[in-house]
Amino acid sequence: MVDYHTAGQPTYQYGGNGPGIGDYMAQEDDWDRDLLLDPAWEKQQRKTFTAWCNSHLRKAGTQIENIDEDFRDGLKLMLLLEVISGERLPKPERGKMRVHKINNVNKALDFIASKGVKLVSIGAEEIVDGNAKMTLGMIWTIILRFAIQDISVEETSAKEGLLLWCQRKTAPYKNVNVQNFHISWKDGLAFNALIHRHRPELIEYDKLRKDDPVTNLNNAFEVAEKYLDIPKMLDAEDIVNTARPDEKAIMTYVSSFYHAFSGAQKAETAANRICKVLAVNQENEHLMEDYEKLASDLLEWIQRTIPWLENRVSQKTMPEMQQKLEDFRDYRRVHKPPKVQEKCQLEINFNTLQTKLRLSNRPAFMPSEGKMVSDINTGWSHLEQAEKGFEEWMLNEIRRLERLDHLAEKFRQKASIHESWTEGKEAMLRQKDYETATLSDIKALIRKHEAFESDLAAHQDRVEQIAAIAQELNELDYYDSPSVNARCQKICDQWDSLGSLTHTRREALEKTEKQLETIDQLHLEYAKRAAPFNNWMESAMEDLQDMFIVHTIEEIEGLIAAHDQFKSTLPDADKEREAILGIQSEAQRIADYNSIKLSGNNPYTTVTPQIINSKWERVQQLVPKRDHALQDEQSKQQSNEHLRRQFASQANIVGPWIQTKMEEIGRISIEMNGTLEDQLNHLKQYEQSIVDYKPNIDLLEQQHQLIQEALIFDNKHTNYTMEHIRVGWEQLLTTIARTINEVENQILTRDAKGISQEQMQEFRASFNHFDKDHGGSLGPEEFKACLISLGYDVENDRQGDAEFNRIMSVVDPNNSGVVTFQAFIDFMSRETTDTDTADQVIASFKVLAGDKNYITAEELRRELPPDQAEYCIARMAPYQGPDAIPGALDYKSFSTALYGESDL
Repeated sequence: MVDYHTAGQPTYQYGGNGPGIGDYMAQEDDWDRDLLLDPAWEKQQRKTFTAWCNSHLRKAGTQIENIDEDFRDGLKLMLLLEVISGERLPKPERGKMRVHKINNVNKALDFIASKGVKLVSIGAEEIVDGNAKMTLGMIWTIILRFAIQDISVEETSAKEGLLLWCQRKTAPYKNVNVQNFHISWKDGLAFNALIHRHRPELIEYDKLRKDDPVTNLNNAFEVAEKYLDIPKMLDAEDIVNTARPDEKAIMTYVSSFYHAFSGAQKAETAANRICKVLAVNQENEHLMEDYEKLASDLLEWIQRTIPWLENRVSQKTMPEMQQKLEDFRDYRRVHKPPKVQEKCQLEINFNTLQTKLRLSNRPAFMPSEGKMVSDINTGWSHLEQAEKGFEEWMLNEIRRLERLDHLAEKFRQKASIHESWTEGKEAMLRQKDYETATLSDIKALIRKHEAFESDLAAHQDRVEQIAAIAQELNELDYYDSPSVNARCQKICDQWDSLGSLTHTRREALEKTEKQLETIDQLHLEYAKRAAPFNNWMESAMEDLQDMFIVHTIEEIEGLIAAHDQFKSTLPDADKEREAILGIQSEAQRIADYNSIKLSGNNPYTTVTPQIINSKWERVQQLVPKRDHALQDEQSKQQSNEHLRRQFASQANIVGPWIQTKMEEIGRISIEMNGTLEDQLNHLKQYEQSIVDYKPNIDLLEQQHQLIQEALIFDNKHTNYTMEHIRVGWEQLLTTIARTINEVENQILTRDAKGISQEQMQEFRASFNHFDKDHGGSLGPEEFKACLISLGYDVENDRQGDAEFNRIMSVVDPNNSGVVTFQAFIDFMSRETTDTDTADQVIASFKVLAGDKNYITAEELRRELPPDQAEYCIARMAPYQGPDAIPGALDYKSFSTALYGESDL
């Protein structure tokens, strides 16, 4: 060791914020003169700084007694700097004169300044003169530079780093809350907690009491001096009896604890690295389990729903089919929308998981067989197809059943009218009344039979209509066809019987016709004209009561026009009625005039004037009823037309809006201006604007509900159906969600890989430049051109082709033939950044194991959080090396398995 004797000249300015002291030194620019005058604080600083200096000077075989006296000649000051820096200072000057001392002190100050420390207002003369304030300030500067500055915890340094280290180490201990370097240390518990955290065998922490600070402090200081080689720098009474202990003294003392435990800090750093890796792995496993469960639930719902949609067993009645349609509407409104959201969320979760796996350098996630996103999309496509066919089938079935109900009612009406007409006809045709009748009676019977034949011929058309309706009901698979067929067969059999009986009776009457001479021509004429008129009225009543079914306003207007045409014939019919009644009146007038007594009713017909008048009145009553029914139906069709136009008006707005938004999203996803956060905020605002548009979709659903309830099956005013709108809306929501997810994954990639915003924009610009069709992906040739523009040697030669094929296997592992922007970003980020590797994790485990090739469960539980320690223990295989001990675990195979190089 050199003998220091000389002196120098310059005066130094103490303070500043040079690179050696950092931000905390910026707060020390001006040494607080008033505080140094505080006797308690000055006493604490003298004692602490003296102990600190002696802890280093004793390495050189010397020490100081009085800090402001023993450094005056500069010799021990230069010796102290040599010991703590490990460097040689210039040779001190010989001599004991004041100038020699000043020169020696200046050499020490020059050395301090060479370490990046700017000294403010501290000159060699003041140190030589024994200025206590300046001497303490100089020693504090040396402590900051050589004992505190290099402390770094989680990217914080100096005072903040030391405070954070203390907070983290004492966090688990009760009654300890380190917030500063003065009053937080008065009760002594913080000092004891630091020792116990690193050397628990030295301190019985549970026996310490917060209300006994002197005992606590003395215990910590004595243990530190005895076992940790940390000299006692303060007295417990000095700290306890001071309202606010000196911060610099406490910091100096605590920094000695930090350096004493610096070896443990390395183990903690290694443990943190392992915790980080294990936390990523655990989170990824949770995400995989969540994906498997969500995929299983969604596939099970799809597989359960498709058979229901593919069931084509028709119901027998309209109410049953309408209930089936209502069940389908509930499925569309209630059951399907949440599943659409689950499917979208599943795809987002899958993409996010794959991105996290890539960012953490883990193998890609491969779902269980049959649970890939493509499998779910295939199942969903089958569901959509079955759903579309199911709705079309139900609508056709409802039309069929509606038609069947109409035909069945029409059959029953016509059958009832016919059965009413045929009632008693067979008995009448079987009469033998002509055997005892007079000639005039016989002629009357002949005329009557002729009239009956005319009536029978008129009813032939109705019988044919009944048979045709029954045939159509059979062809349309009417559920009550057996009873219809039985009734129709009965009517046809009866009709054949009537025809046969009519023919037989005519032959019988014609046999006796020669004996008949006279006939009442007026009654005959009456009968001939009354019968067709009566049949016309019955047909008119039947038509006026006939049910009708229409679906458009044009159809009802056609029926109204036909009805108006019918009403226009009523005046002529009324004239015919009056003429027929006039014939009967004329016959009665002649009989009365000639005193002829007519025997009962007209012998040629059963259609009396009373019947004609009654049926005519009935026709007159039915006409306004028919008017009212047609008007009601016209109002209904006008309402339906209003519903069509209302739906069409809204659909013609919503449909193009959805298409426009889809195009805008595509354009936004390509342009992507600003930072990723700006893009994400813009997309989320855009997504919110889409969500805010949902009431228009709901309004359209309400209008569509009204249309379906009104059984409206077509709409000529728009090309958009509700199904088109639903599919477009679902695609719009899915597209914006996917685009947001892509940007979020880009942010994950950027943050994980340390990619700057300028790099990300450069990547996007390069990608968009070669994405000629703006499809969001690059073909192989486009990607090659992009790589060449970025400086990659992938020209068309053997070596360039091999390099390009290698890169393509990375960005397109599934050989899809395209490169997405996310794959492009992943590739570029791997090219420009670094990530944790299996070797780094193995090295961290080796630190925790104390350089052994294995690690024990006890060491894992001591260094790692409980859940992650148990995670490692459960997955690590027993160590099989030659130096194995019972319970030894193989951390190397475990680390490589984390990165997919082998199975756990």
